[in-house]
Amino acid sequence: MPGSPWNTARARELAEQRRPGALIRLGREHRSWTLAALGDRIGCSPATVSRLERRSRVVDLALVHRAAHEVGVPRHVLMHSLAAPAPTASVATRVTASSHAEEDPMRRRTLIAATVAAGPATLLAGLDQALADTPGPTGGGPLDARVATARELYDKGSHRSLLAALPGLLGDGHAAASSRSELDQARLSSVYSLAASVLVKLGSYDQARLTADRARTWAEVSGSPLASAAAARELAIVLRHQDRNEEAQRLMTTAAAGVEATGLRTDAAASAYAQMLCTLAYTAGRGGQRTDALSMTEEARRAARRLPLTAPAGRLFPISPAAVDLYAVGVHWALGDAGAALEAGKDLRPEQFPTAERKARLGTDMARAWWAWQRPAQTAQALLTAYRSSPGEVRDRPAIRAIIVELAERHPHTTGVRELQAAVNIRPR
Repeated sequence: MPGSPWNTARARELAEQRRPGALIRLGREHRSWTLAALGDRIGCSPATVSRLERRSRVVDLALVHRAAHEVGVPRHVLMHSLAAPAPTASVATRVTASSHAEEDPMRRRTLIAATVAAGPATLLAGLDQALADTPGPTGGGPLDARVATARELYDKGSHRSLLAALPGLLGDGHAAASSRSELDQARLSSVYSLAASVLVKLGSYDQARLTADRARTWAEVSGSPLASAAAARELAIVLRHQDRNEEAQRLMTTAAAGVEATGLRTDAAASAYAQMLCTLAYTAGRGGQRTDALSMTEEARRAARRLPLTAPAGRLFPISPAAVDLYAVGVHWALGDAGAALEAGKDLRPEQFPTAERKARLGTDMARAWWAWQRPAQTAQALLTAYRSSPGEVRDRPAIRAIIVELAERHPHTTGVRELQAAVNIRPR
């Protein structure tokens, strides 16, 4: 085989042009492999490999990593090709909805209806535009403080305000990360993770997949194990919502093992590990894997025993013993055992949770269990309690709105149902 292609001008040019697919093709051709030969090694068809090599936009980050590893692309070359270019001043552009939404008008209408109170379509389109063409820096002040403020917006359920802030944060985050500081790169990863979180809340899973992939890329570039864990968790959540539970579970298993390998010597690492176990338990529950789901829940409880009852402000994974018990509610619900879910949550109280988002999540998770238990009155009261903690957590989540629609159709005279309809702007039929 001829000498390595990775020190050539061509390889450097492709990396600078941010073309990981072309680098994979360079490596494949250097090994004299056909498309089918590489496809056999990474578990996909020759057509998929061809698309992977031709695309300029990364659609499946995990597949890119597998293919690059097989053909021998050096890690530093691949990561350079995956990093976004330094932002440039944005050119005025007519903003439209995402290409997926244009192809599927019904889905677009559903998404807009679900997020009518969270923010107008222009806010979602504005984030789409920022993902397609990184905005220039805004000079809006210290990035750390602004990221903390954005996290507070998420914790309050202020999705409209967060959507408005994210494009500027992405622009400034990219500008900071161009310094190649590992801390700045990890901070940019956290911005993408936050974007993925809010997009999942709104049911915008295609955009959430893109932002979660980018969060993983920047976390890997930074070398931060906690940033990598956070990004992996966001991607697993997206995969779960896309009915790709096995992939989500594999990803979370690897992420949990990576955190555990740090030795868990600090509370921050122990919190990350407990959070990974909680997400893994819920993912297993959604996949119908009862034994794994329940054992992971118990392991998360054990991991959380050393943690304070209230997580310190600013902690990346603000998990607590009560938060693990709240996850147990979701795990039992996912396994189809509403009675066990209600039992797991019967002693939980909103005051045990420091943020409005978590207080409301207690209400919505209990409401799902009450609804599965066919108790409309208790469902309505739990949803009203959640709404009073954080309107956005009830108003903006499509799955929760769907429960309210069903309540209104099947139990219109139940106490609290009309109040819920008015609160989330659902018209009585």
